[in-house]
Amino acid sequence: MGLWELFAIAVGLSMDAFAVSIGKGLTMPRIRWKHAAVTGLWFGAFQAVMPLLGYFLGATFSGYIQSVDHWIAFVLLGLIGGNMIRESFSAEGELVDGSFAPLRMLPLAVATSIDALAVGVTFAFLQVDILAAVLLIGVTTFAISVAGVKIGTVFGEKFSAKAECAGGLLLVLMGAKILLEHLGFLG
Repeated sequence: MGLWELFAIAVGLSMDAFAVSIGKGLTMPRIRWKHAAVTGLWFGAFQAVMPLLGYFLGATFSGYIQSVDHWIAFVLLGLIGGNMIRESFSAEGELVDGSFAPLRMLPLAVATSIDALAVGVTFAFLQVDILAAVLLIGVTTFAISVAGVKIGTVFGEKFSAKAECAGGLLLVLMGAKILLEHLGFLG
């Protein structure tokens, strides 16, 4: 898997964090860079750690399911992406309060990074350079989350659903690409 593909996955995974970051920005009358950095650090760190955990889980079992690993990657990325697309059309939205306390940020960071755990499992099957992948995912999520807080303070809620839908679509397309490459349709 190349750098651009990893970057596309990183952007796709960060869209949940981006949507919640916009919500955090909505709670602030003006941007406080300290709060934007705290948000970016929480989300970036969890988005980096979760695929690492998933990778080790996947590496443990990869020898047993190597013949179908591309199908597993396709299904996991498709389900994650499809769920993100579905959630982007949901009328509920995510409830975000204005607190940046660890007890408020921890559940948000975990909730927005569960998808990254499953992607980490697929990384093990695809023999991805996991250190490069988690660094890229973490840094990308940090930057996108900081931008989300800024966007939330300026533009508000209208971008969060579109970002989540785009992120989901990106993950579905990456899953399809992985499957088509392994089946020999793409070189």
